[in-house]
Formats: sequence, structure tokens, C-alpha cells
Amino acid sequence: MSDNYRGYRDEALATLKAYDAQVWSDVEIRTAKGIFTGIVLPRSETADPHHIVLKLRSGYNVGIEASGVQSINVQGRKEAHYKIPEKDFPYDPRKPRVKLLGTGGTIASRLDYRTGAVIPAFSPGELYGSVPELADICNLETEKLYGVFSENMGPEQWIGTAQAIGREIEKGVQGIVIGHGTDTMHHTAAILSFMVQESPVPIVMVGSQRSSDRPSSDAALNLMHSVKTAAESDIAEVMVCMFGPTSDVYGLLHRGTRVRKMHSSYRSTFRTIGDIPLAMVSRDTITPLRQDYRKRRNDRKAVVNTAFEEKVSIVYYYPNMKPDIIESLIDNDYRGIVIAGTGLGHVNKPLYPSLLRAKQKGIAVYMTVQTLWGYVQMYVYDTGRDMMELGVIPGANMLPEVAYVKLGWALGQTRDPEKVRKIMMTPVAGEITDREPSNGYLIFQGGIPEVEEFISRYRR
Repeated sequence: MSDNYRGYRDEALATLKAYDAQVWSDVEIRTAKGIFTGIVLPRSETADPHHIVLKLRSGYNVGIEASGVQSINVQGRKEAHYKIPEKDFPYDPRKPRVKLLGTGGTIASRLDYRTGAVIPAFSPGELYGSVPELADICNLETEKLYGVFSENMGPEQWIGTAQAIGREIEKGVQGIVIGHGTDTMHHTAAILSFMVQESPVPIVMVGSQRSSDRPSSDAALNLMHSVKTAAESDIAEVMVCMFGPTSDVYGLLHRGTRVRKMHSSYRSTFRTIGDIPLAMVSRDTITPLRQDYRKRRNDRKAVVNTAFEEKVSIVYYYPNMKPDIIESLIDNDYRGIVIAGTGLGHVNKPLYPSLLRAKQKGIAVYMTVQTLWGYVQMYVYDTGRDMMELGVIPGANMLPEVAYVKLGWALGQTRDPEKVRKIMMTPVAGEITDREPSNGYLIFQGGIPEVEEFISRYRR
């Protein structure tokens, strides 16, 4: 297939040829559903033959059904290549050293018009060309550890990232930023909180909900906020730095064991659960919201312990769950199971024999709650007390994903059930708290007059 029509065939190809429109043409397409203006993008060879793919002026891609096209007006053609100018990142001996470790998330990027792909800008020169404000904050160094989507992050990448953090701390960097996809960022933040303890410098995870080719991208501002935090903050913990509100006002720093992605597409998707964030960060200031955090130190020592047992699973309980779910984990030699139970931490009675068998096999089983907010309370009802007799251990207010990675880490240290229990139930990085503050659970229900009146003052 010619590059002029790369990926197109049959109906969509015939429609483009009829109006002399090619891939990378800047077009106005008139259909019965409206007028669409943008760039014709190439398509995968395996895509269906009935749609034309257009990158709109807004930055979004849309598929237009070829049979509904009434006319195509070609207004021009985009250059085949687009590249962010790359400049040498200026060095200033008065500024701190910050190391950016990449795992594959798009932090800053450029659009390649030959492929339609958003290509990460990652070298210091590329980042400086994309976000020149970074040079006002620090001396930035970068290293690409991995190039994977966040759903493909796992123990191999967690261990490698933790080891890289340890090496950079020994080299004397003043802060570390980790570029990461947002989908599983809270999993990685949690496991790094256990694998890298007593860090003397900030360890800041950052990503973007919307890529840099979109006008609403959060990539540049998140990057500026995270680099400022790594360079200047005295909070020496693993944190997630992302948008606070949906507007561009400030970012929030969330503790790595109490944060969760809560919306599939909002820029303000990350939220501290059962507590309040560590701090607010803007381009000018870092404002702590609490004082019980580990402080920055001047040494180069951290405790890096990357032992991890991969045969651990997390099970989301649902009504009418059958025991074969638990049985399959037992039969496949899993060493640990975390259950996200209903209410205060419950499952149905048909699972009881399987839970007893898991106990007899020496499998560590911990209970968390699906509600996310709140504590496991298994003493309240008979169900909970029965399950504790079967060996299920209440996981306090650990988030399910946090309990999952912590159990893998605990089993990496020992197989002794009592030692595992001690590790699990001893707080390391705020994953278990004595209480949840009254403002640690705030969910406003839209549509209610008093709530609408309140949020109208702040809606942007």
C-alpha cells in the first residue's frame, strides 16, 4: 500500500480517492452528522475498511464512516515530520541535580505525523525543547529504564526501578522523578514505598492523563510540578504528583501507599484515600498540608529491599462467587491471597471450605474492603468472626492494591506465617493509619442544592 493511503482499503480508500484526499491531508469532511476538520491519519492494516480516521483540531481522533461522507474539501497537507527543537539542557552549579527515570509513561511528547504516534520526548535536550521551564528548577538528568505501557509493569520492572533509585541516591542526586503510565501508577508507588525505605530525598512519580498533542494535556505542568518537588521539597517519601483540581491551578502530592486512580480520563484522577494529601505544589510554591512526613536528609543512604513473591493474587468478591476461584489459586501453588470483601470485610459461606483449605496449605489470606474508605472490622458480625477462625486476617485500612503488593513483598522476606503477619500489620509508609480524619472521606453528591451552591464558587 502506498504511503499516500497507508492502512486504507476498500470503501474508505475509495472515498478518499474520490475526493483526492490522502493520508496527512488537512481536510474538511462534510457528513450528515456534521462537519469535521482535521488531518487524515494512517490506519492499521487490520482496521475495518469502512472508516476514515481524522485527528481533529482539538487533538482527539475520530472515526468517520465512509458511507456517510458527503464531501471532502482538501485544504492542504501537513509536513511529514514534526520534531520538538532539541537544545542542550543548561547547567547551573547553583541548582540541584534531579534524575528522571523513565518506565514508559508519556511525560512530554511530540506528534510524529508519519505514523500518527505520540512519541515521548525524553532526553534532557528534548525535554528542555518541550518544557524549557525545567531549566529554571534544576539540572536534569534522564535514564530510560523501560518502555512499557503501565499495565505491563510488574515485579521485574518494580525491582529494577527500586534498584535504580538506590543507585541514584548513592550518586548524590537531590531528587528522583519516575515517569510512569497512570493506569497502574498507584501499584508502583505502593511497592516502591516498601522496596525503598528511609530515602533521604523525594521520590516523585508522575504521568499524564492526556498526551502532549492535545490542547488539554496535563503533561508539561505535571512534569514541572514533579521536578520542582524533587528538587526543592523536604518530603523524602514516595509520592504521586498529578493535577489537584481539573484546572491548571495546582498539583497534589499523594503518599504512595494511600493514593488511587479514581477516574478513567479526568486530569484530576488521583486521590488520597482515607487521609489527606501530603502537599500542594504549583510552579512557584510547595505548600505542605500535614507535617507527619519523612524529612529530607543530606546523606546518601536508603534501605533497598526488593525481595518479592510473585505467586500472590487479589480477589474481588462478588455475590454468588463460587469456591473454584479460591480452589484454583490453591491448586496453582499461590502463596498469598488478598480479598476485597464487601462491607466490613465479608464473603459468602460457600467459600468457607476453600478458605480453610488455604489455611491448611499455609497460604496467607488477608481481607480488605471494596469500599476503599474505612477499616476491615471482622469482629462485628458472625461472618467476620467465622472467617478469622478460618485463617483470614483483617488488613486494617490498607487499600486492596496496597495490601496485594505488600503481601508479595512480605512473602519475599519470609514464609513463616507469623513473621509475614507481623510485616503485614506493621505500618511502613502510612499504609495503615490509627484513624481516618473526618476530612479524609469527602464525596460530594452533585444535584443537591447545597452542594451545587458550594461547588459553584470553585468550579472552573
